[in-house]
Amino acid sequence: MNRRSAIICPVLCTLYSVLNLCGCQNHQLYKDNRVMMGTFIEVISPDKRAADIAFREIKKIEDLLSKYNPDSEISRLNKTGELRVGPDTFYLMQKAREFWQASNGAFDVTIGPLMDLWGFSDKNYRLPDDKEVKKTLALVGFDKIFLDNSQNMVKFNTSGMKIDLGGIAKGYALDKAADKLKAEGITSCLINAGGQVICLGDKFGRPWRVMIKNPHGEASSSYLLEIKNMSTSTSGDYEQFFLKDNKRYSHIVNPKTGYPVQNNIASVTVIAADGVTSDALSTSIFVLGKEKGEELAKKFPGVEVKIIENAEMRDTLSAKAKGVP
Repeated sequence: MNRRSAIICPVLCTLYSVLNLCGCQNHQLYKDNRVMMGTFIEVISPDKRAADIAFREIKKIEDLLSKYNPDSEISRLNKTGELRVGPDTFYLMQKAREFWQASNGAFDVTIGPLMDLWGFSDKNYRLPDDKEVKKTLALVGFDKIFLDNSQNMVKFNTSGMKIDLGGIAKGYALDKAADKLKAEGITSCLINAGGQVICLGDKFGRPWRVMIKNPHGEASSSYLLEIKNMSTSTSGDYEQFFLKDNKRYSHIVNPKTGYPVQNNIASVTVIAADGVTSDALSTSIFVLGKEKGEELAKKFPGVEVKIIENAEMRDTLSAKAKGVP
């Protein structure tokens, strides 16, 4: 693909805004933010210890699961095709299999070769032909992975497979951070990682208030969430994409077709008791579409789903997109 003919819109500003952070005069919140897991992560808490504790735990998980870190367990697994992994990685692989089964394959962490093919892994975007897509699809499918519970062994049954945990890792990292905070006696904290938020406890007796921005850019139709001890995740096809011949290709790829998802959904927000569930389901529902996605959500008690459908959003984003040199 001629990169001069393409347009790319990188990750946009965060979908989430935390409201009323200052509170009243007698209440103080400590805030800190860092770039981790490919996004800005902000920690907000009345306890000044919270940020260091949360960031330390998130970094630990990032070091295990990032495909961009050559020393991570996921990178080593992708290189060797077989690896005895630690309890965190093995647990997340088990959860990934559960969501793969529940979604009938719409959620699939073996999508790595497709992300490479389309250039979403290294930002060198390209438009593959049908033969390339079909060939790469032979490397995709969780049914091609063997998990040995007795040894925490993960094994690929097909050479060339790759794991990409981008649809579940942030949720897990925030879950682990929240668990660590609770173990340290911290009962109130919000962690905002771009499209992923977890709220521990409340804020001075009231739920944390989080505004989800309308992807169409219409502030009047943004909506407010009041969250306590819950996690929320938003997946949208406008976060990362490239344009080729006036057609937009999103970074959310359907693992069954091998092509970026094309449907009438702009974003999916899922509220759940834990970050792993909200993260995986927001991706799954986006891939499945509105009707099948809502049916999937019914399998998970207590889960709430907000779907924003496309309107004139594509033209708006195209006008704002940046050119690729």
